[in-house]
Amino acid sequence: MTAPTVTIAPLRTQDVARCAEIERELFPGDDPWSENAFRSELEQGNFYVGAYVDAELIGYAGLALSPYEASVHTIAVVSSWQGRGVGRMLLRTLLEQVDAGGVPVYLEVRTDNVSAINLYLAHGFEHLGLRRRYYQPSGADAYTMGRPAKSD
Repeated sequence: MTAPTVTIAPLRTQDVARCAEIERELFPGDDPWSENAFRSELEQGNFYVGAYVDAELIGYAGLALSPYEASVHTIAVVSSWQGRGVGRMLLRTLLEQVDAGGVPVYLEVRTDNVSAINLYLAHGFEHLGLRRRYYQPSGADAYTMGRPAKSD
């Protein structure tokens, strides 16, 4: 039996309901993004991609990109697909966009999300600071991390 193939493609407007569903599953103790939040991100022209197996959305990632810097807004992978390289694929897709712009990139990550922190460290991010009680309503802390612009 062949393993399912994960495809990374632009996130579609029709995926926003599934994105909100995944948010509620993964972030129940905080303030999960709504369909309107995802729709707004897409309408603003931010760069969002989805991870698909066949037609099923199993993850997504997005970032805002300006001429001066980029900010990773979100990366999420459904529980059943975590630890299988999907988050890495999504992050690398975002970083390709960042590197094409030649700008530094920043993000926040929960201090208890060790697997995500290790993924970011492996891709050149460094700890820049700590934001106390950043995630609400849980009050979880976040690290601010950054990666300098890539130069050829």
